[in-house]
Amino acid sequence: MSLVDYVRILLYRVSGEERGASLVEYALLVTLIAAVAFIAVASFGGALSGEYSEIADSMP
Repeated sequence: MSLVDYVRILLYRVSGEERGASLVEYALLVTLIAAVAFIAVASFGGALSGEYSEIADSMP
């Protein structure tokens, strides 16, 4: 038995199938939210920075 097999068996015994499925679902959800946030900042970040700079410069 290799170390990988031992860890796989240990993880299977510790976590139930349903708990593991929900963990995967949450991980996918967090990844999707992070990807959307990254895309939004990358596409709108420069424009918003310019707008905020203009607003800050116009204030006395």
